[in-house]
Order: sequence, then structure tokens, then C-alpha cells
Amino acid sequence: MIGGKPLSLEGGDHAVLLLHGLSSSPLEMRFLARALHREGFTVAAPVLPGYSAGTKEQRMEAWVAAAVEEFDALSRRYAHVSVCGLSIGAALALALAGKRPSAQSVILLSVTLDYDGWAIPWYRFLLGWAYFTPLRSRWRYREQEPFGLRNEALRSKVARAMLKGDLSEVGPATISLPALHEASRLARKVRRDLPDVRMDCLIVHAIDDETSSPTNARFVSSHVASTFLRAIYLDDSYHMITSDNERETVAREVLMFLRESEAAASAGEGNKPPVVSKALARRLRQIAALAK
Repeated sequence: MIGGKPLSLEGGDHAVLLLHGLSSSPLEMRFLARALHREGFTVAAPVLPGYSAGTKEQRMEAWVAAAVEEFDALSRRYAHVSVCGLSIGAALALALAGKRPSAQSVILLSVTLDYDGWAIPWYRFLLGWAYFTPLRSRWRYREQEPFGLRNEALRSKVARAMLKGDLSEVGPATISLPALHEASRLARKVRRDLPDVRMDCLIVHAIDDETSSPTNARFVSSHVASTFLRAIYLDDSYHMITSDNERETVAREVLMFLRESEAAASAGEGNKPPVVSKALARRLRQIAALAK
């Protein structure tokens, strides 16, 4: 099932739990889910009570508990379970990983611990205060262009869905203030607990992410305790990397990482050096040249 419903694709004995973004749905993960399933992985993209669109909002502790429950259900059936999250879903994946060190690996796509991208409104810092006012139950953040997409054709399609208030493949039209508040609480917890994350870790982030800057990815990579850590930086996408121009690259990198993680576990290998993409190195050289 897709859209606002869970997605489950039966495959081999390595299951991948896919966690979508805040107040959204498994539709965000559809392309990646199908790509992994074609390569023999079992895939589960659940609807989480209190977190997903169409469910009654709950505190972030309930989000984590629901994700852990989904992980445990997969662990009872499959030899290996990896966790992959998008945006706030990546923060949720890290929270889960801290509670379930048995996870084979954790994959972080556009990880968001701080809304600090170039398209975030200037008044974002006021929302923490607004949560404790009557605005708490009235105000909703409305998604605006570019909707996390560099791809203009897809952006136009999503814009039409947003105008209708529909749930699109890049998320909801609006997000409530309580949901944003709980996301901030989750991010604070994850920041504290990153040293507890020791399983294999893949980070994929767009250099031009308009919602969460690459600072988020660099913070995670410098604080997790993973001995097999890979960071890939994209240069032709915005925040929604599972749907944007480089979605095939994302799927390919996730697949390669999962295979390497499996092989390393089978061989008992560890202490692999971190890997950083050529795209990041190229962009950093451009920035350095401009600064001269």
C-alpha cells in the first residue's frame, strides 16, 4: 500500500525499516523502497501513531516507542534489520538506533537536527516561544517553494497538490506547531545520545539542502561512534533526496552500503575509514576560491 498507508515488500532475510519525514507518509520512501526490494531486501515503511499524517499527534517519546516496536517486529522475523530515515525520520532512526544496538546499520537521509537551511523563514526561532502561547493550537507551518525539490517539473506537480491540501510524495501541505515542538525535543535527545550509536552508518545529504544545512550531517558524522561510517554529499538536489534529481543515486548508494555492511559483518571486519564524496570536496574548493 502507498500514500497514507504502510508499505510492506517481502524479500530476503535483511529487512530495512524506512522512516518518513515529520507528519508525512510512506509515500516519501516509495522510490527507495521499490529499488531495495528489486535487489532482494525486505522493506517496511510503516505509519507511526502520533508521528505520521492522519494520526492523532503525540509526544516524541511515543514516536520512538512506535519505531522501536516496528523494529522489534522485524527482528523477530529476519536475520538482519537496518534502519533508514528521511529528514526528522533520520533523527528518529538515530533515536531508535540508540535503543537497539542490534541494528545492522543506520542510514540517514537529509538528517535534520536543526532547521537551518537557506529557505527557512527568519521567524523560525520564535516558534519555540509560540508553542507556549494560544498559537499552539492555531498556527501551522505551511510548506512553500521549492518544497525540497530542485527538479522544477516535480516541483510544479507538488505545488498543485499543496494548493489542494493533499499529501504529496514530498510531504504534507502544513505541519502543526506541536509537531515541530516535539521534533525539536527529539533532536535535542539525539544530539546527546549520538555517542551511543555504534553500528554501521551512512549519511547522505544535499549540499544545497534548503531545510537542513550540511552542518547537520557533519555534526552527526563527528559524534557517532560508528567504525564503518560513510558520508555522501549530493550537488543536484535539495532536501527531498528520495524524490529529487538524484534519487537513483541515493538508492544506489544505500544499496551499496547495505551490501558492504553485510559483507563486513560476515567477515568480522571493522575500523573502515570514513568516506566523503567528491561532490563535497568540489563544492568546498569552490567556496574557498570565492573567499579569496
